[in-house]
Amino acid sequence: MAKTPPFWPNGAHGALSLTFDDNAPSQLAHALPCLDHYGLKATFYVNPGRRSDWEKQVPRWQQAAAGGHEIGNHTSQHPCSCNFGFHPTYCLEKLNLGDIEATIDEAEAELDRLFPQQEGKRSFCYPCYQSHVGAGVNRQSYVPVVARRFRAARGGGERPNNPLLIDLSYTWAWAVEGHSAEQMITYVEKAVEQGLWAILCMHGVGGDHLAIAAEAFTGLVKHLDQQRRRIWTAPHIEIADYTLRRRTELGA
Repeated sequence: MAKTPPFWPNGAHGALSLTFDDNAPSQLAHALPCLDHYGLKATFYVNPGRRSDWEKQVPRWQQAAAGGHEIGNHTSQHPCSCNFGFHPTYCLEKLNLGDIEATIDEAEAELDRLFPQQEGKRSFCYPCYQSHVGAGVNRQSYVPVVARRFRAARGGGERPNNPLLIDLSYTWAWAVEGHSAEQMITYVEKAVEQGLWAILCMHGVGGDHLAIAAEAFTGLVKHLDQQRRRIWTAPHIEIADYTLRRRTELGA
């Protein structure tokens, strides 16, 4: 991607969004305190009401939202492929677009109630990175369902995002479970060198499922703090909205 004219604000070389799925307790215990200590903001994709401890979590998520973190929509029921075996009937190959609309809208209504300051200012995250319903000749994308409701949505993918080219209705994110701080920093730095937008996907931090070590996360955040002028770290919706404006300015 051409580096002139510059794409990113305030002389930044590239951008990064730290994103977290499934409102895992370790995100509240480890990730949020670390981010707040260094003054960096992230996106937390939650499933309202799905966990038994959701009501207990809500005040802490509200505090996070008030502090500038994005609380994003991850659906209320977290539907994934039947192949995972999570549920015998409520799984993507057996669902239709109406089912997806229902679980997205149920979550959005609850998020609007609990986080009214972010109404219309949040992004979506595809559960299990999957964006289809049905099977075989009846399989179809539900990206249009999401695109009608959100300006941006996060999926999965091994490469950083070219801000001039990426479909904001399905941005790519690298899942980093089990990775070291050095591996994550290397990925981010390579993206920034190319003027791209890197998105990291995390679940557990120092515990819970698909976890990274708390020490690895802290090492990454320390690096981002030290490289603030080069790496613009911000929530997914903030960078997506900036990207939309900058594309218009550049006639892209």
